[in-house]
Amino acid sequence: MSNFRLSNASLLRLKQCHPQLCVVVARAIQISQVDFIVGAGIRSIEEQRENVRKGVSKTMESKHLAQSDGMSHAVDLWPWVNGEIPWNEFSAFRRVAEAMLQAASELDVNLLWGGDWDRDGDSSDHDFIDGPHFELVGV
Repeated sequence: MSNFRLSNASLLRLKQCHPQLCVVVARAIQISQVDFIVGAGIRSIEEQRENVRKGVSKTMESKHLAQSDGMSHAVDLWPWVNGEIPWNEFSAFRRVAEAMLQAASELDVNLLWGGDWDRDGDSSDHDFIDGPHFELVGV
């Protein structure tokens, strides 16, 4: 069990995320080997369009956009190490992913990590690695 906890800012970013995603994130912070923050939950069309323009997202069909239930089915988590996000250390993102995938397994939630798109059996629709990204599958 870790001593990490979600900040108020992270909790606020989870507010419009699907409840299954919220419980996985809450469990993951308890078991994570590295602290993390919620960088993004739900996005507006304008935010997503800007992310595509900047090249940090590749699609306007993002699960960060409100889905048919009005909630985001995706979340971006950023490792928080020594007071900063180690953008160039993929291993830190992998450690967050290990906690998220373990939590999802414990809670029987089907989750996909953007750092390993092949887990969904079809990597053809994902042409870049997105280490911070997690999304629900089949919800």
